[in-house]
Amino acid sequence: MPTAAHAHALDLGRFVMASPSSFHAAAEGARRLVGEGFEVLSETDAWPGGPGKYAVVRDGALIAWTVPEGAGATTPFRILGAHTDSPSFKLKPKPTTGRLGWLQAGVEVYGGPLLNSWLDRDLRLAGRLVTLDGAQHLAATGPLLRFPQLAIHLDRAVNEGLALGKQQHMNPVWGLGDPSAEDLLGVLAEAAGVDPYEVGGFDVVVADTQEPAVFGAHGEFFASGRLDNLSSVHAGLVALVQAAEATDAEGAPIAVLAAFDHEEVGSASRSGASGPFLEDVLARIGDGLGASAGDRRRALAASWHVSADAGHAVHPNYPERHDPANHPLLGGGPLLKINANQRYATDAAGAALWARVCDEAEVPYQEFVSNNDVPCGSTIGPLTATRLGIRTVDVGIPLLSMHSARELAGVQDPWRLSRAVERFFAQAG
Repeated sequence: MPTAAHAHALDLGRFVMASPSSFHAAAEGARRLVGEGFEVLSETDAWPGGPGKYAVVRDGALIAWTVPEGAGATTPFRILGAHTDSPSFKLKPKPTTGRLGWLQAGVEVYGGPLLNSWLDRDLRLAGRLVTLDGAQHLAATGPLLRFPQLAIHLDRAVNEGLALGKQQHMNPVWGLGDPSAEDLLGVLAEAAGVDPYEVGGFDVVVADTQEPAVFGAHGEFFASGRLDNLSSVHAGLVALVQAAEATDAEGAPIAVLAAFDHEEVGSASRSGASGPFLEDVLARIGDGLGASAGDRRRALAASWHVSADAGHAVHPNYPERHDPANHPLLGGGPLLKINANQRYATDAAGAALWARVCDEAEVPYQEFVSNNDVPCGSTIGPLTATRLGIRTVDVGIPLLSMHSARELAGVQDPWRLSRAVERFFAQAG
C-alpha cells in the first residue's frame, strides 16, 4: 500500500510537471487553491476584509493566506517563504540562431545550473508571452531542444575534466534548416495559441521533460527537476489548505504562503523577496482588519517566518566537502539550516520553534551547517527578516545534485516538511 509520504511525492511530481517555469508554478498553485475554496484577488481591486481564504499572483510569484474567525488588527502572521524559480537557461532576444544546417536557440544562463547535467536531455521551453495589448499568455512546448555533448572520439580527454563555455557550448539544437527561414518564437506562440506577430515580449526558460520518479532499494528516493525549490512551494500549498480547515480555532494566526520569484538571481525584483510584494500584501490584510500603523508593527513583532529552501545532504563520494560532525541524510527529515554569518537567518529562538513544531508534527529533523572551507549560499530568510523585521528560521529538505537538471530527494522528506509547516501555521504563541 502506498504511504502518505509516497502519495505526497507523487503529487509533488505532478506539481513539478505542471510548473516548468515560475509563471506556471504561480498559476498552478493558484489553480489548486481555487479548487480548495480560495479566492484569487487582483492587486488593482479593493480587497475584502475579515475572515476568508485568498491568493494573489504577481508575475511568477504567488502569495496566499487564510484569515481566521476572530482575527483582529494585531493578529500575528505565520509565513512560509519559498521560491518558484530554479537555475536554468533563459531565452535571449532574437532567439532563433544556428549554423552548419542546424537550428539553435540563443539562451542566457539563469542562476547557477550544473551545466553538465543539462547535456543530452530532452528539453522544452516554458514561460509567458506578452502580446501588444498587454495580455499575458502562458506557453509550454513539448520536447523540443537538446544540448548535445561532443562525442568522446572527438575529445579523448573529456573524462579528465569537462570544461563548458557558457556562450560557445550551451547553445541547444531544436531542428534542422535555415535560421533565417524559421522562427522559434513562432513555435512558442503556437503553443500559447496566439499570433506570433502580436507577441511584444517574453520571459521563457528551458525545462526538463523527464517525469519525476520514485526508486531505490526500498523506494526511498525521489528524483525530479526543480526540487529546489518547488518541494517547498508544494509543501506550503498542502499545509496551507490543511491550515485553512482550522481557521475557526481560538487565537489562530494568519497563515501565509509567500512563493517568490527570482531567488536564484538575487531576489531583487518586484516579485522577488527583496521587493515589496509580501509587505504590500501584509499591509492590505492589516487594512482589512482595521489595523493602524502601530497595530501592524505589533502584529509583525509577534509574527514568525519560516524560510523553506532545499539544502545539502551529505555526499558519500565527497565527504570532505561537508562539516565533519553534521551529516544530513536523505530520508532523515527536513533540515534546520544554520550559519554564523547570517547567510541563513536561524538563531536560538528559531531553532527552538522548529524543534517544537517538528515534535508536535511527530517528524524528525536534521541540522545543517557548512564546512568552514566551503561557504554556503543564502536564502530569502535573511532578506525577509531584514526587510520586515520578522523573526525568521531557515529550513528545507536535503538534496543531492542541487542545481542539477534532475535533483535527488528522499521520499519521506517533502511530506515531513509539509506536516511541520502545517503545525507551524497553527502556532499561536
